[in-house]
Amino acid sequence: MKKQQGFTLIELIMVIVILGILAATALPKFASLQGDARSASIDAAAGAMKSAMAIVHAQALISSIEALADSSVALEGTTIAIKYGYPTTGSIDDAAGLGSADYLNSSGTVTIVGYTPATGNCHAVFADATSSTVATVTADTGGC
Repeated sequence: MKKQQGFTLIELIMVIVILGILAATALPKFASLQGDARSASIDAAAGAMKSAMAIVHAQALISSIEALADSSVALEGTTIAIKYGYPTTGSIDDAAGLGSADYLNSSGTVTIVGYTPATGNCHAVFADATSSTVATVTADTGGC
């Protein structure tokens, strides 16, 4: 009696077909992860800006300069320009620690470097404080 060694051609073809079916069903799931990653990145940047706003505002309150239209505070050796106790659009990225290699801050609109959404938006917007309103951060990840 002859002993079988290895796999037959049919067995190999069946394994390849099964792997193909699994790959075809899993591919759409993984294809959407890029958008989810970009959305999470923008949400993280918005969260960092909100935290930085709170820290800078607390420092401004401690220094009694929260009512000034143009001032600055020092945080960990970095001078942060403030307006009415909150960071300005030009200094929010420094206050929040948003690196220029990852995020672009253009007039308070923070976007992911190198990514332009085909449709919709994928950014966080920081608005300066005024004498009657606090600074705000809104994230729009509809087009990520």
